[in-house]
Amino acid sequence: MAQSQTAFQLLLDIDQRCRSLAAGLPLQETRQQGWGGIGFRMGERHYVAPMGEIDEILHEPRCAVLPGAKAWVRGIANLRGRLLPIIDLCAFFGHELSPLRKQRRVLVIDFQGVFVGLLIDEVLGMQHFSERSLMPEPGHDSEPRVAPYIQGRFVREQAWQVFSPRALVQSPDFMDVAL
Repeated sequence: MAQSQTAFQLLLDIDQRCRSLAAGLPLQETRQQGWGGIGFRMGERHYVAPMGEIDEILHEPRCAVLPGAKAWVRGIANLRGRLLPIIDLCAFFGHELSPLRKQRRVLVIDFQGVFVGLLIDEVLGMQHFSERSLMPEPGHDSEPRVAPYIQGRFVREQAWQVFSPRALVQSPDFMDVAL
């Protein structure tokens, strides 16, 4: 280094040497893209809903019964001043809800004017998978009533079916709550 270098030139020289010695970052195509969602259980099956489709997770709230509604409509709850219909998702698909009330949770969906809570057996926390491991088919053990809302599956210890709450709330069967 010559004595006549300015401070700026000296910094540029250090920057160039650091860059030439730095380890390269992995190429974009070799980096694995992550996929994250909220894991939950209905009966013995494990599902995962995309993060962007769940707005909130609640403990099972007290609800007022809605007369004239189908049996899978648990009632309506007050969530910070908004009326939240609570739907027993297990009953909607023809299953029994877990008797362990402490584990039950409500997945709140707020999509295109539909504000609803889906009561499920248990939330299993954040689940992370590699996008490459997504299998587009639901699998041979998928239930026929749930299949229209399944967007694929991941396998890690057990099968995690990708359940779309947004597809569910757009379904005419789901929106038909009156007896």
